[in-house]
Amino acid sequence: MKVVLFCGGLGTRMRDYSEKIPKPMVTIGYRPILWHVMKYYAHYGHKDFILCLGYKGDAIKSYFLNYNEWLSNDFTLSEGNKIKLVNRDIKDWKINFVDTGLTSNIGQRLKAVEPYLEGEDVFLANYSDGLTNLHLPSFIDYSRKVNKIGSFLCVRPSQSFHLVDTDKTGIVCSIKDVAQRDIWINGGYFMFKKEIFDYINYGEELVYEPFQRLVDREELIAYKYKGFFGVMDTFKEKQQLDDMYAQGDTPWEVWKQSELETQWDEFPHSA
Repeated sequence: MKVVLFCGGLGTRMRDYSEKIPKPMVTIGYRPILWHVMKYYAHYGHKDFILCLGYKGDAIKSYFLNYNEWLSNDFTLSEGNKIKLVNRDIKDWKINFVDTGLTSNIGQRLKAVEPYLEGEDVFLANYSDGLTNLHLPSFIDYSRKVNKIGSFLCVRPSQSFHLVDTDKTGIVCSIKDVAQRDIWINGGYFMFKKEIFDYINYGEELVYEPFQRLVDREELIAYKYKGFFGVMDTFKEKQQLDDMYAQGDTPWEVWKQSELETQWDEFPHSA
C-alpha cells in the first residue's frame, strides 16, 4: 500500500528551524521527523512513498540523495575506511518526490499526486509531523472492516491548556484542564479509498469541505487511540520529543522493539 506524506508546509510555528529547512526535516536525535515517520511505515511493510514537496523541497531531495546508512545502523569498519553495514534502512524503499506547489494546502497537495496513485484502491497518508506507537495493521484492518472512504487516527490533545465554560452573562461556570474533557483531535494518520478524489474540488483544504461532504454521507470514520502520540508542531513540542529521545524513551520506534508493547483495541468501535 502506498503512503502519501505531506511535506510542503511552511511550518510557521517552528520558525527558528523552518526558516532554514522545511518542517519535516527538523530533527529528533540525529534524524529528521520525516525519517521517523517513514521508518514507522516501512516497519509494517509499507515502503512505497509519495512525498508531496513544497517549501524548501530541495532540502528533502538532497537528504535522501546523500543518505548515510551508517548513521542509524551498526557497521564494521576495516582496512581504515571500508564499511560493512550490519543492516540497512532505505535500500528497499521507493520514494517519489513530487513538487506540489509552494503555497498549496493539504487538499491540493493530495490532488496533485493523484496520478501517482493510479491503480491503488486504497492508500495511506500522513501529515509528517506526528509520531505514534499505534499498531498500524489494526488500524488498517479496522478501516477495511468499516469500509468507508476515509478513516483517520483520533487522539487526545497533547497540549496543556484549560477550557472555560461561562453562562450568557460571562459568569464562569467551570475551568477544566483539557485532559479532563472527552476531547479528541485529528492525529494526521489517514487511510483513504481512491474515491476521496471525487470529494476534493479546486482550492479546497482536505479537512474542511471534502471531509464535511464525507461526514454528510457517513463516509468518514475516526479511530480513537489512547496510546502514545506526540506531535512536533511547536518548538516546545520538539524539545519534549528531543528529551524523550535523549532518555531512550522512544515508544514510536516500533522497529526497535522485539515485541510491540502498545495499548490498542483491535476494533475500538462496532462496525
